[in-house]
Amino acid sequence: MPTHGPLNLLRPMRPTPLDALPERGRMLRESLRIIHDEHEALSAMLRSIGLMLDRGPGNEPEGFFNVLRAMLFYIDEFPERLHHTKETELLFPRVARLAPQTAPAIAQLDIDHARGEAAVRELQHLLLAWELIGDSRRAAFETAAKAYLAFYLAHMRLEETEILPAAEKVLSAADWAELDAAFATNCDPLTRKYPRDPVYDRLFSKIVSHAPAPIGLGK
Repeated sequence: MPTHGPLNLLRPMRPTPLDALPERGRMLRESLRIIHDEHEALSAMLRSIGLMLDRGPGNEPEGFFNVLRAMLFYIDEFPERLHHTKETELLFPRVARLAPQTAPAIAQLDIDHARGEAAVRELQHLLLAWELIGDSRRAAFETAAKAYLAFYLAHMRLEETEILPAAEKVLSAADWAELDAAFATNCDPLTRKYPRDPVYDRLFSKIVSHAPAPIGLGK
C-alpha cells in the first residue's frame, strides 16, 4: 500500500484489523472497506484537531478559528449523520443477532452514537464562545475537545477490534449486499476515494488547505 499522502501518516497509530483479513474477504466486503476508510479519515481529522489545540491560535486567530469550525462542521455533517446512522440501523442489529457475544459492545457503541451528535455541537458552541468572548472561555473548549478526541478514538477502536471482525465471520452474502449498497452512497471526500462534491467544495478546500497533517497540507 502506498505510504505517501497525509492520511497514510495515521496507519501506525491504531489497530487496523481489516488489513489482516484474507484478500478474498477484503475484496468482497466493500462496506467494511468503506467503514475503515471513513474511520481513517476521521482519525486523521481528530489528530489534526489535537495538533491545533496544542499550538493554539498564535498570531493568526482568524485562520485558527475558521479551520476549527470547518473541521467540527465536517464531523457533524458526515460521520454523525451518515456513517453512524448506517452502523446503528443496518450493521449493528445484524451482528448482535448473529454474534450475541458482541451485544454489550454494540450497546455501548449505540450510546456513543446517540451522544456524539450532541457532543460535537456543544464543541461548536464552546469554540464560538472562545472566539467571541475571549481567553476566559479557552479552557472550557480545550478540556471538552480533548475529552471528545479520546472518546471518539476509543469508539472507533472498539468497532474495529470487536464488531467488524465479528461481522466478517457471521454475516451472509445477502447481508453484505445490502450493507455494501448502503455504505457506497456515503462518498466522504476526505477518504480521497471519491470526486469532490461541489456542494462541499468550499468546506473541504478550507480543511485540506489550512489544517495541519495528517488531514491537511497546512503547517
